[in-house]
Amino acid sequence: MRSTPSGFRRRGRPLDEQTNAPGRGPSAELDVAASGLEPRPGRPGRARSAILFVLVAAAWFALDVATKGWVSGGWQEGDVVTGPILGLVRFHLVHNTGMAWGMFGDSTFALGVLSLAVCAAATAYLFAFSKRPNTLETTGIALVVAGGLGNALDRFTLGYVVDFIEPVFIDFPVFNVADIGVTCGFAIFLAGMALAWRREDRALDAAAPTDGEGAGPR
Repeated sequence: MRSTPSGFRRRGRPLDEQTNAPGRGPSAELDVAASGLEPRPGRPGRARSAILFVLVAAAWFALDVATKGWVSGGWQEGDVVTGPILGLVRFHLVHNTGMAWGMFGDSTFALGVLSLAVCAAATAYLFAFSKRPNTLETTGIALVVAGGLGNALDRFTLGYVVDFIEPVFIDFPVFNVADIGVTCGFAIFLAGMALAWRREDRALDAAAPTDGEGAGPR
């Protein structure tokens, strides 16, 4: 009885020259190895985004808690802590149970729940739905989340939000560091999205064939 040499066909299926495994040739082995060594896109970028997110959110949250603790520690509601600073703002301690301009007064708990929901949605978007968030997008959402958590903490533990920054050159509600994070963070996030869209448009324009390219013979 004659044996079939390695590398020849047996029942129409190729044999690997080294392993005699049916259906896997040298090219298949190389493809498998290449696929195993190929880096998975997006993971390093997401790790950097997560680190930046945690650092920015933690720093802004700590700043908000520290400033509220300082102004609440030595003064009572209604006290003017400082006079106008550079003619722009003064520190005036206010306990806010609603939103800006007195809207939704005495809705502290509901507004706290809403703040947590917004923070959860923003974080989910950044890490679950955004394909490749850039630095501006990550920083903006981190500020929004830090501000939302800071005000929610006040609402659940104190029953009101500690506001103390009052502009003196315009008629504007008293606010705090958390409010600055939410407002500026949202603006930074929009700027990051606009930048990402612009880069995508440039990449599509660069990849598009110019006149005369890509056309085959007629």
